[in-house]
Amino acid sequence: MTRSPLFTPILIAGCVILLLNFSLRASFGVFQLPIANEFGWPRAEFSLAIAIQNLAWGIGQPLFGAIAEKIGDRKAIIIGAVLYALGLVLTSIATTPAQMQLLEIVVGFGIAGTGFGVVLAVVGRASSPENRSLALGIATAAGSAGQVVGAPLAEILLSHYPWQTVFVIFGGIIMCSLFALPFLKSDHVATRAELEESLGAVLKKAFTDPSYIMIFLGFFSCGYQLAFITAHFPAFVTEMCGPIDPNGPLAALGITTTSALGAISIAVIGLANIVGTIWAGALGKKYTKKYLLAGIYTARTIVAALFIMMPMTPTSVLLFSVSMGALWLATVPLTSGLVAHIFGLRYMGTLYGFVFLSHQIGGFLGVWLGGKMYDMTGGYTMVWWIGVGVGAFSALVHLPIREAPWVARTPKAA
Repeated sequence: MTRSPLFTPILIAGCVILLLNFSLRASFGVFQLPIANEFGWPRAEFSLAIAIQNLAWGIGQPLFGAIAEKIGDRKAIIIGAVLYALGLVLTSIATTPAQMQLLEIVVGFGIAGTGFGVVLAVVGRASSPENRSLALGIATAAGSAGQVVGAPLAEILLSHYPWQTVFVIFGGIIMCSLFALPFLKSDHVATRAELEESLGAVLKKAFTDPSYIMIFLGFFSCGYQLAFITAHFPAFVTEMCGPIDPNGPLAALGITTTSALGAISIAVIGLANIVGTIWAGALGKKYTKKYLLAGIYTARTIVAALFIMMPMTPTSVLLFSVSMGALWLATVPLTSGLVAHIFGLRYMGTLYGFVFLSHQIGGFLGVWLGGKMYDMTGGYTMVWWIGVGVGAFSALVHLPIREAPWVARTPKAA
């Protein structure tokens, strides 16, 4: 029996697109202080802009999933890349909080069109059943690889150019993702049962299924935690971390300021998540996905609680970054794989897109509350503890999910 290859042109092309998407997306926290310092904005203003970006990304995800299923994956990605670049370029000339917040809607839709909802659906459909979970893990890990380079790249560019110029450069970078499109063509043929069902019927079926609702609710905390950390962690570390030993190993590596440590911490999270996400995808081939998800959310809860209870030092920042990084996007291949396993591949992009909307609602609240509570209290402690609570909720809500294909557990008509 011939085994299907794991690494295909579709998987590689999808990885390239996600790498570029997330290298830019993960860098926005580095711009928090430069923009606030230039205009004298309260922390909440830039936080609201990024929160709106997250919400627009979430709203755009099921829309782009439906667009991809209607007119084709590659056309949807082209629209997304153009919106992403346009939003970044226009943001570079924003001078008021309202302008930036409005333009982040365009950026958010661009991220949706070049992000997980569209690309993972293509990768999932093109992968064989035995390779699907691992392929989704590898594609998700490509996003983490982008995170490794995105924040440090932004920090380097900001040392040479104003933040406005960096945004324009980033707009050009995302357009380079279009070079991968010729390879992103799936030969997947839908089953007869999938073709007979309309998108509306599948959505109605999903939203009346308790398991889908629990997947939807459970993904909320993932978005809350990830978006809060991405947007606020560099500034948090810059302001709250203890001093870096000028004779220590970090200084020897060129990390001499807490600002540099904050940017590097985002890269460390991404680096650790390359391993964690691929590992999660591999485990998803062998073990029950809902239990793996419950375990990941439990581990996140413990890691976040320990970090906030301990004094912040350069060592604790790096330990947290490695630990949280290993769990960072490990939920994505398991959650997307769970949706595909239960509801099939035909409308995976749209179904996962709606689940991802929950993720981004959480992301909106995480980013916005981070800025709002910082301005109110002068710190991030309360926001961290809310993240601990919602993480524990997600660990519990995955346990009752019925992990079986919907067709297999639906009584046949007589």
